[in-house]
Amino acid sequence: MNFIYPVIVKKTDSGYHARFPDLAMCEAEGRDLDETLGRARDAMEDWIRVEFEEEDPQFPPISEPDEIELSEGEFVRNILVIYRMYEGWDE
Repeated sequence: MNFIYPVIVKKTDSGYHARFPDLAMCEAEGRDLDETLGRARDAMEDWIRVEFEEEDPQFPPISEPDEIELSEGEFVRNILVIYRMYEGWDE
């Protein structure tokens, strides 16, 4: 199952900070952009896994990147997570 959610990224004094506007409390930080986006992908994958562990998983609607309000210095990237429901499963 493929999930693509936008992440808002901003440069900080110590690197970058990323947050998902659609996924509650899903954030990541890193020293550089590549590390931050990798950690954001990992955080999103964990968020999805935890949601699937719920009795009735609910995934929020996906925001359109061009409709997200950004503060100065922020930009949007899309993150893709391919989630396998069980070993050997393929979409």
